[in-house]
Amino acid sequence: MNASAAPGPDVEPVTVLVVDDDELTRTGLRTLLSAKPDLDVVGEADDGAEVVAVVTRLRPDVVLMDVRMPRVDGIEATRRLRALPDPPKVVVITTFENDEYVWDALRAGASGFIRKRAPSQQIAHAIRLVAAGDSVLFPDAVRRMAAGRPVRRDASVTTALTGRETETLRLMARGLSNQDIAARMVVSLETVKTHVGNVLAKLGVGNRTQAVVLAFETGVVDPDGWTDQDQSPTPARP
Repeated sequence: MNASAAPGPDVEPVTVLVVDDDELTRTGLRTLLSAKPDLDVVGEADDGAEVVAVVTRLRPDVVLMDVRMPRVDGIEATRRLRALPDPPKVVVITTFENDEYVWDALRAGASGFIRKRAPSQQIAHAIRLVAAGDSVLFPDAVRRMAAGRPVRRDASVTTALTGRETETLRLMARGLSNQDIAARMVVSLETVKTHVGNVLAKLGVGNRTQAVVLAFETGVVDPDGWTDQDQSPTPARP
């Protein structure tokens, strides 16, 4: 589905489950998203403990997940959802983008994150991106979260990847789309898609975001070695 276009008569809208312990936040998100013709909020949950049961019943395409909840937080809820046979995509919603909870949610398998105070168009765009198989990466925010964290050097990460695959991973960490990576590496788009697929398989991760987090954690990418002025989410289709 075109992430920016409204659905045609034969295209089903993206179904969304909103998970947040604050009723006012859930109501606000439902109201904002329900105004989008290509999004359908099919349900709500007020705690991570009930997410798996609700997802199993409603089968949403995307779960908009708060990270800070009293009983089962969004990190553990994301981990449980990603363990399902056919898991939905997860977008973390957060008040503070540098929150430690956000980093751990990305490690657990969330496809990206968005701030609660973001404009409704940006939240809707993030949902469309992950529903289409992309990730929502804010390169500079991810870099800031990674900076200062302990690096666990793991030679197996780099030795598992070819030189071109390592280069692809580093460009992924910068938030470049597959098309941008293809232009930078002077290869075809299909070649980049193959590299990205190989990176995910060899690192044993479920999505592009997890690969980027692993790259920072193992020192494949140095968060202090570059800066990125682009604060916007970058679509990154594997």
